[in-house]
Amino acid sequence: MAMTSLGISRFHSCSSSHCLLSYLSPSHHNHNLCSTNTHIDTDACQLFRRIHPLNGRRCTQSIRRPNIRRARSPPFLVSPKAVSDSSSSLTCLEPDASSSVLGIILGGGAGTRLYPLTKKRAKPAVPLGANYRLIDIPVSNCLNSNVSKIYVLTQFNSASLNRHLSRAYASNMGGYKSEGFVEVLAAQQSPENPNWFQGTADAVRQYLWLFEEQDVLEFLILAGDHLYRMDYEKFIQAHRETEADITVAALPMDEKRATAFGLMKIDEEGRIIEFAEKPKGAQLKAMKVDTTILGLDDERAKEMPYIASMGIYVFRKEVMLNLLRENFPGANDFGSEVIPGATSIGMRVQAYLYDGYWEDIGTIEAFYHANLGITKKPVPDFSFYDRSSPIYTQPRYLPPSKMLDADVTDSVIGEGCVIKNCKIHHSVVGLRSCISEGAIIEDTLLMGADYYETDADRRLLVAKGGVPIGIGKNSHIKKAIIDKNARIGDNVQIINSDNVQEAARETDGYFIKSGIVTVIKDALIPSGTVI
Repeated sequence: MAMTSLGISRFHSCSSSHCLLSYLSPSHHNHNLCSTNTHIDTDACQLFRRIHPLNGRRCTQSIRRPNIRRARSPPFLVSPKAVSDSSSSLTCLEPDASSSVLGIILGGGAGTRLYPLTKKRAKPAVPLGANYRLIDIPVSNCLNSNVSKIYVLTQFNSASLNRHLSRAYASNMGGYKSEGFVEVLAAQQSPENPNWFQGTADAVRQYLWLFEEQDVLEFLILAGDHLYRMDYEKFIQAHRETEADITVAALPMDEKRATAFGLMKIDEEGRIIEFAEKPKGAQLKAMKVDTTILGLDDERAKEMPYIASMGIYVFRKEVMLNLLRENFPGANDFGSEVIPGATSIGMRVQAYLYDGYWEDIGTIEAFYHANLGITKKPVPDFSFYDRSSPIYTQPRYLPPSKMLDADVTDSVIGEGCVIKNCKIHHSVVGLRSCISEGAIIEDTLLMGADYYETDADRRLLVAKGGVPIGIGKNSHIKKAIIDKNARIGDNVQIINSDNVQEAARETDGYFIKSGIVTVIKDALIPSGTVI
């Protein structure tokens, strides 16, 4: 390929959609002349980092050493694809992640700590951030990282999860010359496995017969209930560069948070040599590591002297097959059994540092704070506005939200809402929400509704003494989660004035956990009720 302004004659394979050359203007990128038989040349990469507008982006795939001519020429143009809201560096995997990596998302157990949000749905199908569901996070991270073969394992209430995934991703993934898919695998009984999934490792073991049919190099193991944005291509690249058998994503931790996680100890090469599950006291002090080895600067390394497992792993395919079938055929869990076991038998288990926002949404309290965190100003905890790494979901073709004389501050409003003369502060309002006159919504997550009721339906309901879907007139809701299709009557107060921390009132339509009132999906809260 010729670039006259730089005198660079031949370039590397452009199979990756994230390849550096694909960021250049199409007029400068002749795919037919790309060479696949070249070798890594660090100097050429350094050159590109200097001349390319996206300074600091990495390309580790092969580039031949350039001849730089001193003749002056106008700078080359860069296509709009080079404009990115993300600071993540570029990676060029060979072979490409789309053909060499299988994503396996673990849907989790019954989700008892998230109950009643998991009463009628699997944990990954729980709504998030007004328009999305939890499963959209790992699936979107996969698609943005060029991982297009994805299985989701679940065994509880998978109907809504199935429906969402098929509507959101089925029509966009497969097709001619495209092998991408997002499929749900529910727990099932067979002659070899008469039981349900017993844990993360057992869930993968029960479907190994299917996974091994895929012609891939690595299995990428993910959790379906985490909120974060991560470039898995960099994760996989680190795994390949260190020639690891397993790579574990690790989060830097301060001492205060470290006691709640499984911690790891590493040597000077970043190889994991020891594990400790929720250590305290002297055992905690013994797990301190030099996190500069993994890339933190000196100041951050002093603040964060511990690393915790995120429950995200890359396995070499043959390593996974051997570990689950031969080395540890009875192990049920990756984090507490398989990975420490792999370390003990001498396998290379490497740590990969992820230093960004990450939240395990395993409890009602964590779920509540993660959702309201997107309303923070000036910078939210997690942003859905990254143009280069968007979060995908199913297209619903809803109209824009309508606000009639409403006072809305520090809030996020989903699609298709009708908000009348009311006050909303520091809240997340989900799609199709209907909020009536005089209502006050504070520090609250409204999940919205699955469908609209027509004006005629609502009038008929009211005439019969019923309550329409949505928030009734002059109702006051504070520090609560209102699940989908809930019917909140007029003059209802959900404010927990007695500061009750725990209460189970399922027959009345609500629970209180960690002081947060959660109204159950499809529940009816009659007019005048005080919670």
